[in-house]
Amino acid sequence: MKRKMPNAEHRTPIIEWTNIDGRVTEDPPRYAGSKKEDSTPNAQRPTSNAQRKPHFTLEERLLEFSARIIRLVDALPNTRAANHLAGQLLRSGTSSYGHGEVEAAESRKDFIHKLKICLKELKETRRWLRLVKKAAMLPALKMAPILHETEELIMIFFVSIRTAEKNAK
Repeated sequence: MKRKMPNAEHRTPIIEWTNIDGRVTEDPPRYAGSKKEDSTPNAQRPTSNAQRKPHFTLEERLLEFSARIIRLVDALPNTRAANHLAGQLLRSGTSSYGHGEVEAAESRKDFIHKLKICLKELKETRRWLRLVKKAAMLPALKMAPILHETEELIMIFFVSIRTAEKNAK
């Protein structure tokens, strides 16, 4: 008899993540401000709004990242190990969306502290994602975009912290 895990009893299928074969299919989101886009000469840049890539604020980017984590967790197999990783990923991968709290910081020191918490959670998310990839719970090719986005967010927060600490002096 297979034992049911509490967080797996009410799974909701996410159509964006699974296709008919049951494989994970996710297209990586594209963000404005990438190096490729910035190096494009003005004459070659798209002129109409329909041709431009959407511009994401950091808050929107973190919201999209958290939504992607949720979809990834729902795509994990229903096993004891996957359910454990799902819980860890949900906690760490969605907590960085609390970045909005950073804007409500009461002081520069509080601001830096909240940025550091977001960075810590993103680094933890990276570790759990790497474990999911290493355990082959999802195809490695489908893990690459979310791991790449995690790395980019880590770099953004790292630089933000360094800048905030430099400006605090």
